[in-house]
Amino acid sequence: QVQLRESGGGLVQAGGSLRLSCAASGFTFSTAAVGWFRPAPGKEREFVAAINWSGRTTYYADSVKGRFAISKDNAMNTVSVQMNSLKAEDTGVYYCAGFRYQGSSWAFSMPGEYTYWGQGTQVTVSS
Repeated sequence: QVQLRESGGGLVQAGGSLRLSCAASGFTFSTAAVGWFRPAPGKEREFVAAINWSGRTTYYADSVKGRFAISKDNAMNTVSVQMNSLKAEDTGVYYCAGFRYQGSSWAFSMPGEYTYWGQGTQVTVSS
């Protein structure tokens, strides 16, 4: 049974930082593409960042580019996103998602591309 579990959410002041992590069981990140999503007005889930199976290819939403950094530790089977210079509009539940894929080109911003999802971790940024 595949399980993804996010951690690291919390309450932080605007301008602060948080590091979210996603750990997997029954699923190996070294052969998977992984993305992070959050809710947005008018959308069920908005793309935040994604990383390919090797960790060498990353993608970011324009709204977080330059502030967030996604990384993968295949030895620990975790994917993390370092979030800096947080803004009030970054508030939301952050979900990690993955699917088995060893390429570098996929519809990374589309939630439907991903097979497995975690339960989410709450990030609250106070202004």
